[in-house]
Amino acid sequence: MGAGPGSTSVQSQAMQEPLAPTADLPLLEVLPRDLSAYRAGNTGIPYVHRFESGRPGPHVLVNALTHGNELCGMVAATHLLDEGVRPAAGTLTVSFANVGAYESFDRAKPFDSRQLVHNLNRVWSPEWLEGTEDSPELRRARELRPVVAAADHILDLHSTSQPVQPFWVYRSFERNAAAALAIGRPSVHLVMPGGLGSGTPVIQHGRHGEAGGSGVALVAECGQHFLQATADLAVEVTLDFLAHFGLIEREVKPREAQRRFELLQTVLIRTPEFRFVRPVLGFEEFGEGELIATDGPAEIRSPCERCTIFMPARAAIVGREAVYLTRPL
Repeated sequence: MGAGPGSTSVQSQAMQEPLAPTADLPLLEVLPRDLSAYRAGNTGIPYVHRFESGRPGPHVLVNALTHGNELCGMVAATHLLDEGVRPAAGTLTVSFANVGAYESFDRAKPFDSRQLVHNLNRVWSPEWLEGTEDSPELRRARELRPVVAAADHILDLHSTSQPVQPFWVYRSFERNAAAALAIGRPSVHLVMPGGLGSGTPVIQHGRHGEAGGSGVALVAECGQHFLQATADLAVEVTLDFLAHFGLIEREVKPREAQRRFELLQTVLIRTPEFRFVRPVLGFEEFGEGELIATDGPAEIRSPCERCTIFMPARAAIVGREAVYLTRPL
Protein backbone atom coordinates (compact mmCIF):
# COMPACT_ATOMS: atom_id res chain seq x y z
CA MET A 1 0.00 0.00 0.00
CA GLY A 2 0.99 3.64 -0.12
CA ALA A 3 2.39 5.53 2.82
CA GLY A 4 0.08 6.25 5.69
CA PRO A 5 -1.70 9.49 6.56
CA GLY A 6 0.60 12.40 7.08
CA SER A 7 3.55 10.69 5.44
CA THR A 8 3.91 13.40 2.81
CA SER A 9 5.43 15.66 5.45
CA VAL A 10 8.13 13.15 6.37
CA GLN A 11 11.22 14.72 4.86
CA SER A 12 14.58 16.04 5.93
CA GLN A 13 14.81 19.56 7.27
CA ALA A 14 17.36 20.14 4.52
CA MET A 15 14.61 19.53 1.97
CA GLN A 16 13.02 22.79 3.08
CA GLU A 17 16.31 24.71 2.99
CA PRO A 18 17.84 24.59 -0.52
CA LEU A 19 21.59 24.95 -0.57
CA ALA A 20 23.12 27.64 -2.76
CA PRO A 21 25.62 26.44 -5.37
CA THR A 22 29.36 26.76 -4.80
CA ALA A 23 32.36 26.13 -7.00
CA ASP A 24 32.21 22.44 -6.10
CA LEU A 25 28.50 21.84 -5.48
CA PRO A 26 25.40 22.29 -7.66
CA LEU A 27 22.26 24.02 -6.46
CA LEU A 28 20.45 21.60 -4.14
CA GLU A 29 16.77 22.48 -4.42
CA VAL A 30 15.56 18.91 -3.84
CA LEU A 31 17.08 16.61 -1.23
CA PRO A 32 16.12 13.15 0.02
CA ARG A 33 13.12 12.54 2.26
CA ASP A 34 12.51 9.63 4.60
CA LEU A 35 11.16 6.67 2.62
CA SER A 36 10.69 4.26 5.52
CA ALA A 37 6.90 4.59 5.31
CA TYR A 38 7.03 3.10 1.81
CA ARG A 39 9.22 0.12 2.66
CA ALA A 40 6.56 -2.53 3.28
CA GLY A 41 4.77 -2.11 -0.04
CA ASN A 42 2.17 -4.76 -0.79
CA THR A 43 4.00 -7.27 -2.98
CA GLY A 44 6.33 -9.00 -0.52
CA ILE A 45 9.26 -7.12 -2.07
CA PRO A 46 10.46 -4.06 -0.15
CA TYR A 47 9.59 -0.70 -1.67
CA VAL A 48 7.38 -2.19 -4.40
CA HIS A 49 3.70 -1.19 -4.56
CA ARG A 50 1.14 -2.70 -6.95
CA PHE A 51 -2.39 -1.60 -7.71
CA GLU A 52 -4.76 -3.63 -9.87
CA SER A 53 -7.84 -2.02 -11.36
CA GLY A 54 -9.74 -5.25 -11.95
CA ARG A 55 -10.32 -4.12 -15.53
CA PRO A 56 -8.42 -5.24 -18.66
CA GLY A 57 -5.39 -3.17 -19.52
CA PRO A 58 -1.60 -3.20 -19.54
CA HIS A 59 0.70 -3.61 -16.56
CA VAL A 60 2.84 -0.45 -16.25
CA LEU A 61 5.92 -0.20 -14.03
CA VAL A 62 7.14 3.20 -12.85
CA ASN A 63 10.66 2.68 -11.52
CA ALA A 64 12.45 5.27 -9.39
CA LEU A 65 15.92 5.55 -7.84
CA THR A 66 17.75 3.18 -10.12
CA HIS A 67 20.56 5.53 -9.12
CA GLY A 68 20.43 6.72 -5.53
CA ASN A 69 21.07 10.42 -6.18
CA GLU A 70 18.57 10.79 -9.04
CA LEU A 71 15.89 12.26 -6.85
CA CYS A 72 13.28 13.17 -9.44
CA GLY A 73 12.11 9.56 -9.58
CA MET A 74 11.59 9.55 -5.82
CA VAL A 75 9.46 12.68 -6.12
CA ALA A 76 7.34 11.18 -8.91
CA ALA A 77 6.90 7.81 -7.18
CA THR A 78 5.93 9.36 -3.86
CA HIS A 79 3.53 11.65 -5.71
CA LEU A 80 1.71 8.62 -7.15
CA LEU A 81 1.50 6.99 -3.73
CA ASP A 82 0.74 10.08 -1.66
CA GLU A 83 -1.93 11.34 -4.06
CA GLY A 84 -3.59 7.93 -4.33
CA VAL A 85 -3.14 7.64 -8.10
CA ARG A 86 -4.79 4.35 -9.08
CA PRO A 87 -5.29 2.76 -12.49
CA ALA A 88 -8.75 2.96 -14.05
CA ALA A 89 -7.68 0.00 -16.21
CA GLY A 90 -4.81 -2.46 -16.07
CA THR A 91 -2.20 -2.57 -13.31
CA LEU A 92 0.21 0.01 -11.91
CA THR A 93 3.41 -0.97 -10.11
CA VAL A 94 5.58 1.67 -8.41
CA SER A 95 9.07 0.71 -7.25
CA PHE A 96 11.95 2.42 -5.47
CA ALA A 97 15.00 0.56 -6.72
CA ASN A 98 18.32 1.46 -5.07
CA VAL A 99 17.13 2.74 -1.70
CA GLY A 100 20.41 1.66 -0.10
CA ALA A 101 22.38 4.09 -2.26
CA TYR A 102 19.71 6.76 -1.76
CA GLU A 103 20.05 6.47 2.00
CA SER A 104 23.82 7.03 1.75
CA PHE A 105 23.23 10.58 0.45
CA ASP A 106 25.61 13.22 1.83
CA ARG A 107 24.68 16.79 0.98
CA ALA A 108 28.39 17.67 0.96
CA LYS A 109 29.02 14.94 -1.67
CA PRO A 110 25.71 14.75 -3.56
CA PHE A 111 27.04 12.84 -6.56
CA ASP A 112 28.54 10.00 -4.52
CA SER A 113 25.26 8.21 -3.74
CA ARG A 114 24.71 7.14 -7.34
CA GLN A 115 25.59 3.57 -6.34
CA LEU A 116 27.15 1.61 -3.50
CA VAL A 117 29.17 -0.94 -5.51
CA HIS A 118 27.72 -1.74 -8.93
CA ASN A 119 25.72 0.43 -11.30
CA LEU A 120 22.21 -0.96 -10.85
CA ASN A 121 21.41 0.13 -14.40
CA ARG A 122 24.08 -2.03 -16.06
CA VAL A 123 23.52 -5.48 -14.51
CA TRP A 124 20.26 -6.65 -16.10
CA SER A 125 21.79 -9.46 -18.18
CA PRO A 126 21.68 -13.18 -17.32
CA GLU A 127 25.46 -13.09 -16.89
CA TRP A 128 25.16 -10.62 -14.01
CA LEU A 129 21.82 -11.70 -12.54
CA GLU A 130 22.69 -15.40 -12.56
CA GLY A 131 26.40 -14.99 -11.84
CA THR A 132 28.33 -15.49 -8.63
CA GLU A 133 29.26 -11.89 -7.87
CA ASP A 134 27.56 -10.16 -4.96
CA SER A 135 26.81 -6.56 -4.04
CA PRO A 136 23.87 -4.55 -2.69
CA GLU A 137 22.92 -3.65 -6.27
CA LEU A 138 23.08 -7.23 -7.53
CA ARG A 139 20.97 -8.45 -4.60
CA ARG A 140 18.43 -5.74 -5.32
CA ALA A 141 18.38 -6.47 -9.07
CA ARG A 142 17.76 -10.16 -8.37
CA GLU A 143 14.98 -9.18 -5.97
CA LEU A 144 13.40 -6.84 -8.54
CA ARG A 145 13.81 -9.20 -11.49
CA PRO A 146 10.24 -10.59 -11.34
CA VAL A 147 8.89 -7.05 -10.95
CA VAL A 148 10.57 -5.88 -14.15
CA ALA A 149 9.70 -9.09 -16.02
CA ALA A 150 6.02 -8.82 -15.11
CA ALA A 151 5.57 -5.33 -16.57
CA ASP A 152 4.20 -4.80 -20.06
CA HIS A 153 5.54 -1.25 -20.18
CA ILE A 154 8.35 0.35 -18.17
CA LEU A 155 9.13 3.97 -17.35
CA ASP A 156 12.53 4.25 -15.66
CA LEU A 157 13.02 7.74 -14.21
CA HIS A 158 16.51 9.27 -14.26
CA SER A 159 18.29 12.61 -14.14
CA THR A 160 21.61 14.04 -15.26
CA SER A 161 24.63 15.49 -13.48
CA GLN A 162 24.61 18.59 -15.70
CA PRO A 163 21.69 20.99 -16.28
CA VAL A 164 20.93 19.98 -19.87
CA GLN A 165 17.70 19.63 -21.81
CA PRO A 166 15.73 16.53 -20.72
CA PHE A 167 15.61 13.57 -23.08
CA TRP A 168 14.31 10.05 -23.63
CA VAL A 169 16.63 7.05 -23.95
CA TYR A 170 15.44 3.82 -25.58
CA ARG A 171 16.30 0.94 -27.87
CA SER A 172 15.48 1.83 -31.46
CA PHE A 173 12.39 -0.35 -31.67
CA GLU A 174 9.36 1.13 -33.36
CA ARG A 175 7.21 0.44 -30.31
CA ASN A 176 9.47 2.59 -28.14
CA ALA A 177 9.77 5.42 -30.64
CA ALA A 178 6.02 5.52 -31.23
CA ALA A 179 5.28 5.88 -27.53
CA ALA A 180 7.97 8.50 -26.88
CA LEU A 181 6.88 10.55 -29.89
CA ALA A 182 3.22 10.32 -28.92
CA ILE A 183 3.88 11.40 -25.34
CA GLY A 184 5.89 14.27 -26.77
CA ARG A 185 7.94 15.36 -23.76
CA PRO A 186 10.83 15.29 -23.32
CA SER A 187 11.19 16.42 -26.91
CA VAL A 188 14.73 15.04 -27.36
CA HIS A 189 15.34 11.32 -28.02
CA LEU A 190 18.56 9.33 -27.61
CA VAL A 191 18.01 6.21 -29.71
CA MET A 192 20.18 3.11 -29.23
CA PRO A 193 20.32 0.81 -32.28
CA GLY A 194 22.56 -1.76 -30.59
CA GLY A 195 21.87 -1.09 -26.96
CA LEU A 196 23.84 0.94 -24.48
CA GLY A 197 27.18 -0.73 -25.11
CA SER A 198 28.39 -0.62 -21.51
CA GLY A 199 26.10 -3.12 -19.83
CA THR A 200 22.42 -4.03 -19.77
CA PRO A 201 20.04 -1.41 -18.32
CA VAL A 202 16.60 -2.05 -16.85
CA ILE A 203 14.87 -1.13 -20.11
CA GLN A 204 16.81 -3.82 -22.01
CA HIS A 205 16.01 -6.65 -19.62
CA GLY A 206 14.41 -9.75 -21.11
CA ARG A 207 11.74 -9.24 -23.76
CA HIS A 208 12.04 -5.46 -23.53
CA GLY A 209 15.51 -5.69 -25.02
CA GLU A 210 14.48 -7.93 -27.91
CA ALA A 211 13.54 -6.67 -31.36
CA GLY A 212 10.78 -9.26 -31.55
CA GLY A 213 9.69 -8.64 -27.98
CA SER A 214 6.69 -6.74 -26.77
CA GLY A 215 6.13 -3.77 -24.54
CA VAL A 216 7.55 -0.27 -24.34
CA ALA A 217 10.54 0.47 -22.11
CA LEU A 218 11.78 4.05 -21.84
CA VAL A 219 14.21 6.01 -19.71
CA ALA A 220 13.25 9.62 -19.07
CA GLU A 221 16.25 11.80 -18.21
CA CYS A 222 14.37 14.68 -16.62
CA GLY A 223 17.10 17.26 -16.00
CA GLN A 224 19.78 17.98 -13.41
CA HIS A 225 19.63 15.77 -10.32
CA PHE A 226 18.77 18.30 -7.63
CA LEU A 227 16.61 20.92 -9.37
CA GLN A 228 12.93 21.36 -8.57
CA ALA A 229 12.14 21.71 -12.28
CA THR A 230 13.57 18.21 -12.82
CA ALA A 231 11.33 16.73 -10.13
CA ASP A 232 8.33 18.59 -11.54
CA LEU A 233 9.00 17.23 -15.03
CA ALA A 234 9.36 13.69 -13.70
CA VAL A 235 5.88 13.92 -12.21
CA GLU A 236 4.43 15.26 -15.46
CA VAL A 237 6.17 12.65 -17.63
CA THR A 238 5.00 9.88 -15.32
CA LEU A 239 1.38 10.99 -15.53
CA ASP A 240 1.71 11.40 -19.31
CA PHE A 241 3.09 7.84 -19.56
CA LEU A 242 0.23 6.40 -17.53
CA ALA A 243 -2.32 8.32 -19.57
CA HIS A 244 -0.76 7.16 -22.85
CA PHE A 245 -1.38 3.55 -21.88
CA GLY A 246 -4.89 4.21 -20.61
CA LEU A 247 -4.31 3.78 -16.88
CA ILE A 248 -5.47 7.31 -16.05
CA GLU A 249 -7.24 10.14 -17.84
CA ARG A 250 -5.23 13.27 -18.52
CA GLU A 251 -5.47 16.25 -20.82
CA VAL A 252 -3.29 15.85 -23.90
CA LYS A 253 -0.68 18.62 -24.12
CA PRO A 254 0.53 20.05 -27.45
CA ARG A 255 3.59 18.19 -28.68
CA GLU A 256 6.83 20.12 -29.07
CA ALA A 257 9.10 19.77 -32.09
CA GLN A 258 11.02 16.53 -31.64
CA ARG A 259 14.79 16.02 -32.04
CA ARG A 260 16.28 12.53 -32.31
CA PHE A 261 19.89 11.38 -31.97
CA GLU A 262 21.39 7.98 -32.72
CA LEU A 263 23.97 6.55 -30.33
CA LEU A 264 27.16 5.73 -32.21
CA GLN A 265 29.57 4.88 -29.42
CA THR A 266 29.72 4.67 -25.63
CA VAL A 267 33.18 5.74 -24.50
CA LEU A 268 34.47 4.26 -21.23
CA ILE A 269 37.08 5.86 -18.98
CA ARG A 270 40.26 3.79 -19.05
CA THR A 271 42.69 5.90 -16.99
CA PRO A 272 42.50 8.55 -14.23
CA GLU A 273 43.98 10.98 -16.75
CA PHE A 274 40.81 11.15 -18.86
CA ARG A 275 40.15 14.78 -19.85
CA PHE A 276 37.86 16.61 -22.27
CA VAL A 277 39.68 19.10 -24.48
CA ARG A 278 37.33 21.88 -23.35
CA PRO A 279 34.61 22.31 -20.73
CA VAL A 280 31.44 20.48 -21.78
CA LEU A 281 27.97 19.96 -20.31
CA GLY A 282 26.30 17.91 -23.03
CA PHE A 283 24.82 18.55 -26.49
CA GLU A 284 28.02 20.15 -27.79
CA GLU A 285 28.79 19.35 -31.44
CA PHE A 286 32.13 18.26 -32.93
CA GLY A 287 33.25 17.99 -36.53
CA GLU A 288 34.41 14.72 -38.06
CA GLY A 289 37.83 13.77 -36.68
CA GLU A 290 37.83 16.60 -34.15
CA LEU A 291 39.45 15.78 -30.81
CA ILE A 292 36.89 15.44 -28.02
CA ALA A 293 38.96 14.05 -25.16
CA THR A 294 42.16 12.27 -24.23
CA ASP A 295 42.45 9.23 -21.97
CA GLY A 296 46.10 8.85 -21.10
CA PRO A 297 47.79 8.36 -24.49
CA ALA A 298 44.50 7.53 -26.23
CA GLU A 299 42.55 10.11 -28.21
CA ILE A 300 38.74 10.18 -28.50
CA ARG A 301 37.77 11.82 -31.78
CA SER A 302 34.45 12.58 -33.37
CA PRO A 303 33.35 9.79 -35.73
CA CYS A 304 31.21 12.09 -37.92
CA GLU A 305 30.19 15.63 -38.72
CA ARG A 306 27.90 17.20 -36.13
CA CYS A 307 28.74 14.53 -33.58
CA THR A 308 26.66 15.52 -30.54
CA ILE A 309 27.80 14.41 -27.12
CA PHE A 310 25.48 13.27 -24.34
CA MET A 311 26.17 12.96 -20.61
CA PRO A 312 29.88 13.80 -20.41
CA ALA A 313 31.39 12.55 -17.14
CA ARG A 314 31.98 15.06 -14.36
CA ALA A 315 34.99 13.17 -13.02
CA ALA A 316 37.47 10.62 -14.31
CA ILE A 317 36.32 7.41 -12.60
CA VAL A 318 37.92 4.41 -14.29
CA GLY A 319 35.38 1.95 -15.65
CA ARG A 320 32.49 4.38 -15.87
CA GLU A 321 31.09 5.96 -19.02
CA ALA A 322 33.01 8.99 -20.24
CA VAL A 323 30.55 10.22 -22.85
CA TYR A 324 28.01 9.08 -25.42
CA LEU A 325 28.80 10.00 -29.04
CA THR A 326 25.74 10.48 -31.25
CA ARG A 327 24.63 11.88 -34.57
CA PRO A 328 21.41 13.77 -35.32
CA LEU A 329 18.68 11.78 -37.07
